[in-house]
Amino acid sequence: MVVFDKPHALADMPLHYCPGCTHGIIHRLVAEVMDELGIEGKTIGIAPVGCSVMAYNYFNCDMIEAAHGRAPAIATGVKRANPENVVFTYQGDGDLASIGMAETVHAAARNENITVIFVNNAIYGMTGGQMAPTSLPGQITQTSPYGRDVAHCGYPIRVCEMLSELESPQYLERVTVNSVKAIKNAKKAIKKAFQNQLDGKGFSLIEVLSTCPTNWGMTPAAALKWVDEKMIPYYPLGVYKDKDAAKEETK
Repeated sequence: MVVFDKPHALADMPLHYCPGCTHGIIHRLVAEVMDELGIEGKTIGIAPVGCSVMAYNYFNCDMIEAAHGRAPAIATGVKRANPENVVFTYQGDGDLASIGMAETVHAAARNENITVIFVNNAIYGMTGGQMAPTSLPGQITQTSPYGRDVAHCGYPIRVCEMLSELESPQYLERVTVNSVKAIKNAKKAIKKAFQNQLDGKGFSLIEVLSTCPTNWGMTPAAALKWVDEKMIPYYPLGVYKDKDAAKEETK
């Protein structure tokens, strides 16, 4: 009896990510959800520019490579042209919260019926570890060697909190994948986001706090601990908007 196996929606090839990076875990969760919902054959994924730029190699569904930050715009066009398909974007914090912020905000404001997987590791990973819009106050990066100075660079952007102020989005949740319990919670959130799209409810975004041991200058184990000690206090986990839950509360 098989008790654990590779999801069919996950391609059988090695990942290019650094040791200890949690992109691989998140990829698996997305693939497991596709398997469980039986949507692999009608899913179209939009790959970003960033560490997950080659995400098109890892999913056994149709994939499109977007220009930097434009994944939500591409997803909007694909979904409107093919409403019967399931469309998701997979984006890092540099792609989504910097150059792609306008696309993200306006897709959410229009309540486009797409699913966004937002991976937040608080740094620009692919290009060498520069400060990102999500880098923490005082965080040391290649472009903030003395730590992020909020007086000069401003405070990090909390994407879920910001989007929750919009009237339109259906579902916004922040999760992480640095423990078994957290991974189970993350999968539940991702599955709900995809189900919302299948039910025609509109825009869902799952923010996943992720690790970058290489550019953080840490061991994989230390990076997992850093998520608990540094990232979660600044980026609290939880549901930031859920229209279904809000409707239940008003009954």
